[in-house]
Amino acid sequence: MIKGNFDIPLDFLQTSTPPMIGVDISSSSVKLLELSQAPKKGGLVVERYSIEPLPADAVSDGNINNLDAVSEALQRAWKRMGTRIRNVSLALPAAAVISKKIMLPAGLREDDLEYQVETEANQYIPFALDEVNLDFQVIGPSPTNPEEIEVLLAASRKVNVEDRVAAAQAAGLRTVVMDVEPYAAEAAFEQIRSQLPGGAADQCIAVVDIGASVMNVNVLRNGQSVYTRDQQVGGAQLTQQIQAAFGLTAEEAEAGKCNGGLPENYESDVLTPFRDNLAMEVSRALQFFFTSTQYNEVGYVVISGGCAALAGLDEAVATRTQVSTLVANPFQLMSLSSRIKPRQLQADAPALMIACGLAMRRFDPS
Repeated sequence: MIKGNFDIPLDFLQTSTPPMIGVDISSSSVKLLELSQAPKKGGLVVERYSIEPLPADAVSDGNINNLDAVSEALQRAWKRMGTRIRNVSLALPAAAVISKKIMLPAGLREDDLEYQVETEANQYIPFALDEVNLDFQVIGPSPTNPEEIEVLLAASRKVNVEDRVAAAQAAGLRTVVMDVEPYAAEAAFEQIRSQLPGGAADQCIAVVDIGASVMNVNVLRNGQSVYTRDQQVGGAQLTQQIQAAFGLTAEEAEAGKCNGGLPENYESDVLTPFRDNLAMEVSRALQFFFTSTQYNEVGYVVISGGCAALAGLDEAVATRTQVSTLVANPFQLMSLSSRIKPRQLQADAPALMIACGLAMRRFDPS
C-alpha cells in the first residue's frame, strides 16, 4: 500500500514493478515468498518459498539487533529457494511507523500536495523531518466533503528503514519496495475475503496475527481497517512454558514445539492451558473493539501468524468468542508450482500472510 523511496534507491517512479520476492523479517524467522502470474488464467501461482529461523533476540520489538545474523538467514533462505530474483519487498512493523489519515484540498498539483503533506506531518511526527522517511498515498475523495481528498501519511525513523535495507543488501538482495506490515497483511487478506460468502461485504472481520511475542488484532470492514490493537502475548511464551515444565533448553523446547517428541502430558499440562489463554486474549481484544468503536458484531475471526498452526486453536477461539473462526490461507485459490508441497504449504500458510502481501506488490500497477 505504501510504496516510496524513503531517501534510498527504491525506484518508486517506475511505471511497472520489477519481479521481486516478498520478505518478512519477524522476531523468530525470515520468510521469503515468490509469486508469479499464470499466463492464461491470470491467477496467481506460488512458485517457491522458504522459512529460515533466527537466533534469539536477533530481532526484537521490530528492531534488528544482530544485522549479521539476519543477513545470513536471508542469504540461506534465498539460496534454498533456488530463485534468480534478487529484488525484494520488505516491510516495517506497525510500531515503527506513524500512520495518520489527513484531509487535503482536492485538485492540488503533485508539488503542492507534497508540500501540504510535509506541513501536516510536522503536527504528528515527534522527530525532525530530516530524521524520518516520509511517504503518503491518496486514498480517494473525502467521504464527508467533496472538495477534499483523504490521504494516508506514513513516517518512520530512517534507522528503521536503513537497517532492513542493509540486512538485505548484505545478503545480496536489492530492496525495491518498503511497505508496512499491517498493510501487507491486508493485501494478502483480500485473497481470503474472496473465499467468504458474499466477500463478507459490510461485515467486520478480525484478522488476528499471533507471532512470537505480539498478538496484533486488525479489524477490517470492506477491505478497510477500522481498528487495530497489539497485545503482548505469543508463541515465545509457550516455548518458555515448555522449558519450565520439562527442564529443556530454549532450543530443545522450540524444536519440540515445532516437531513433536515432547512428553505425553505436554498437551494436557502445557498446550491446552496456553491455547485456552490465547483464545481468552482474542475474546478480550474483541471486547475492546466493541467498547472502542460503533460496531458490536464481528462476522469472522481469521487467525494468522506462527501460532495459528497450533492444533485446535481455531476451535478454542470459536468456542470462546462464539464467532466463526478460520485459519488464514491466502494461497487457497492460487495455483502451486511443482516445487511446492501442498501439505507443507497448508501448515506454513498462516505464517506467510505478510510475505504473501509483500510478494503481491510485484503485480501493483505502479
